[in-house]
Amino acid sequence: MSSVTATTTTAPDPAGSAPAPARPRLDWRLRFAALSLIWGFSFLLIKVGTQGYAPFQVTLGRLAFGTAVLAVAMAVRREGLPRGARTWMHLAVAGFLLNALPFSLFAFAELTIPSTLAGICNATSPLWGMALSLVALREDRPTRVRMAGLGLGFLGVLTVLGAWQGFQGLDARGTTLALLASLSYPVGWIYVRRTLAGSSHSHLSLTGGQLLLATVQLAVVTPLFTSVPSSLAVGPLLAIAALGTLGTGLAVLVQYGIVAEVGPTTGQMVTYFVPVIAAAAGILLLGETLTWSTPVGAAVVLAGAALTQVRPRRAE
Repeated sequence: MSSVTATTTTAPDPAGSAPAPARPRLDWRLRFAALSLIWGFSFLLIKVGTQGYAPFQVTLGRLAFGTAVLAVAMAVRREGLPRGARTWMHLAVAGFLLNALPFSLFAFAELTIPSTLAGICNATSPLWGMALSLVALREDRPTRVRMAGLGLGFLGVLTVLGAWQGFQGLDARGTTLALLASLSYPVGWIYVRRTLAGSSHSHLSLTGGQLLLATVQLAVVTPLFTSVPSSLAVGPLLAIAALGTLGTGLAVLVQYGIVAEVGPTTGQMVTYFVPVIAAAAGILLLGETLTWSTPVGAAVVLAGAALTQVRPRRAE
C-alpha cells in the first residue's frame, strides 16, 4: 500500500528529481518479493494495531516510525529537507492525500471489516486512477483496452461485495472507508504530478518532508479525538512499529530503488501481489474467512487493473 505508483502506498516521485542511486547488491527481484510481503502484511498489522489503540493513534505511530526511518536515510545520504514555501504547501497536501487520510481510513475500516477485504479494496486504486486521469490529465487518452479494464475491474469489485445478493452481510461503512482510502491515492498522485513533477529536490528529500508533514497533521488531530490509552498494549504497539518502520519507511526506500533500476512499469506490478499476500496473511494468522466471491472478484479486479495500465504503442 502507498507506493511510488498510484496504488499503494506513500510518497511522490517527481520524474527527474534526482539521479538514480548506485545499483544495490541485492537483486531487484528479491527486493520486489520483500516489498510485496511488507505491503501485503501491512493490512494484518493495521488490524492488530487497532486491537489495542484507536485508529488515529495507529496512524500517528505508523507515520512517526516511518518518518524516523527516512530521517535516518537522509542523514546517511547527507540530504536536507526541501526549501520554499510553495513546495512545503504542496507537500502538505500530498502528505494528507497520500498518507494521513488513506492510512487513517484503512485503520477505521479495519475496525469492522477483515484485513483481507481491506487489502482487496486497496487493489482498486489503479481503477480509480484510470477513471480520474481521463478527467484530470488531458495527455492520458483512453483506449478500448483500458476502458475494458476499467469496466472489468469494477465488475470485480461488485463480485467481491456480493452485489447479486444485495450486499448481504457486508459492513457498508467499513468497506466504503476502505474504498475511499484506495481512491485517495490516485487523487494524491494526480496532485503530485501537477505540482511537484520535475522538482529540483531529490525524491528522498520530498518524501521525508511529506511524511513529516503528515505526521504533524496526525499529531494535531489525534489528541482531539482520542484519549491516552489506560494501559500499554505491547503486541499492538509492536505491530504499529513494524507497520511504520517496514511498511511505510523502508518500503518507500525499497520501491524507489526498484523503480530507479527497472522502471515504474515493473515497479508497479507489486500492486497485484499485495492483495494475495494480505488475504493469505489474514486467513492463516488471524483466522479470517473468505466466501468464494472474494477471491474470484479479487482476481477480476486485478485483471481489470492490469488492463488499465496497458499503454498504446507509439508510432515509430
